[in-house]
Order: sequence, then C-alpha cells, then structure tokens
Amino acid sequence: MKESIYLALDFPNWQEANSFIEDNHLQGVPVKVGMELYYREGPRIIERLKQNNHKIFLDLKLHDIPTTVMRTMSVLSSLEVDMVNIHALGGSEMIQRAREGLLNGNPNFDTKLIAVTVLTSMDEQVLNNEMGIPGNLLETTVKLSSFAQKAGVDGVVCSTHEVNRVKAICGEDFITVTPGIRLVDSNVNDQKRVATPSIARKNGADYLVIGRSITQAENPKKAYEQALVEWEESTCN
Repeated sequence: MKESIYLALDFPNWQEANSFIEDNHLQGVPVKVGMELYYREGPRIIERLKQNNHKIFLDLKLHDIPTTVMRTMSVLSSLEVDMVNIHALGGSEMIQRAREGLLNGNPNFDTKLIAVTVLTSMDEQVLNNEMGIPGNLLETTVKLSSFAQKAGVDGVVCSTHEVNRVKAICGEDFITVTPGIRLVDSNVNDQKRVATPSIARKNGADYLVIGRSITQAENPKKAYEQALVEWEESTCN
C-alpha cells in the first residue's frame, strides 16, 4: 500500500512528539515535521524519526532570496527527507536555485521538492483584499502550480478543491500534497478549505497531511486508522 497519509507532528518538542507516537502505537507512520518542532529540535529530530523508520515531509516553507534558499536546501539535502517545501510566491529563480541546492548538496538522494501555492487557511477575500492578488483561488493555485512546475518542482501543496484542475494542467505524475484534511465530525479550526480523506482521494490527491483530526482525537490510533480506511475505500474519478 502506498504510504499516502502524513501525520502532522505539531508538537513543541521531541518529548511530546515521541510520547504521542509511542502512546498511540503510531511507530513508522509517515510524518510531517513543521517549523515549530524543527526550530526547537534541529536536525536531530529528523535523525531520530528516521531511526524509527518514519518517512518525513519537512514542512519549512522556505521563502527568501534565491541564494539563501539554495544554500539552505544544500544543507537540508543531507537530511535525506522524502519531501521538503518552498513557497511558490518566491518566484521562478528562487525555485530553480532551491532545486540546484538539493541536487548539488546530495545528488544521490531524491528528495521531492514541493511548492506551497495558497495556504488552506486563506480564502478568496484574503487573497484579493489583503494580498492584492486578483482572481479566484482556483485560478491562482493553477497558475502558481504551472509556473512552479516549469521552474523545477516535483509537485505542490494545495487544497483538495484544486487538485483536479492542477492535475489537468500539470499532468497526473505531478505530485499534489493536500493539507486541511478533516475526518467526519472533526473541528475545522483555523482552516477554511477543508475536505475528508475520501473527497481528497476522489479528487486525485497523492498525499494527505492530517494533524488535529488525529492528534486531538479521543483515540488517535483509531482516528488514523479511520483516515486510512476512508482513503483506501475511495476511488479516484
């Protein structure tokens, strides 16, 4: 079975993250490590998780001048994570240099480079009125995905609601990573564009990132298994 569901380890330190994994018997499941945990623990958090056979999506959303991103990616390449991401809004040169950093830093390991399009915590009003980006969310996401692909990314982070169109424009092999996943009856919290694992699969998503629907569940192990069932029992259109 393709390991398609990444558990978001949104914890403040290794002790809490590791206790959650061990207490709920989630050893070896794919995990997402975000800024909070990585900035607290540094590279050792990746080393510890890899020792326990976790696939890792390193979610740092790099967005800086091209040279800085290239040098940072060169450093991160030594960690040999499965996926790492940048912001598509950084532009094509930044994306190209990010790819260069990964390849030059560690040419023997295929870390997938993923571009963040529009955060799932944002809606069209924020996009248009606060950021000054005209058009609707779908158009913006597809445009960002298309130019990011040409600049060298392997895929994008987008909501499930844009996956079909992104695949139509960028091809079925273009990776789509979808956060904002909620199980039935879960609280949407600060996310605005959410969907269930079943809807995400039917829309053609490749990977899901699930956090609070599992980490804040009464029975996290059962919640993770429920997500797997919803994913596996769905069929892509």
